[in-house]
Amino acid sequence: MEIVFETHAWSLDNDRGIATGWLPGRLSERGRRPAAELGERRRDDGIAAVFSSDLARAAETASLAFGDTGVPVLHGWRLRECDHGELNGAPAAEVHAGRARYLDRPYPGGESWRQAVHRAGRFLADPPPRWSDARVLVIGHVATRWAFGHLIDGRPLEELVDADFGWREGWEYRLT
Repeated sequence: MEIVFETHAWSLDNDRGIATGWLPGRLSERGRRPAAELGERRRDDGIAAVFSSDLARAAETASLAFGDTGVPVLHGWRLRECDHGELNGAPAAEVHAGRARYLDRPYPGGESWRQAVHRAGRFLADPPPRWSDARVLVIGHVATRWAFGHLIDGRPLEELVDADFGWREGWEYRLT
């Protein structure tokens, strides 16, 4: 299976400098156009199905990008962002400045980054056989990208947690 990973589009919380975590979030006006452009960019890219986090900002990205294409869009909780627990909705600078501390220790009332990566990574065993030889798109979050980087590419989480996210138009992975 070929996996194309894209992050959800820019959200209202991104505008406000908030770490949304497991809160639903909504796309901002700044994010709605790139979500539509994602669909335009990927429609003729051989995408057989779209798998999206069930959090509203990712689901809205998937809907704007693929809602009128006939490409199946499936939502799953495993593709969610890390649950920052009591820090869901806190200032992003506060949450992300200390994220290495939460690599193996859960955020208060939430989960650790390692737990989030393994949860998101369980998605890799789930796509139905219908798409096992297909090219699929996954719309998710930092935890989703780290799961793929760690579990498919073999990058250590200690390296990923300290690296800049480095947004771009998609990352590609191959599951064998």
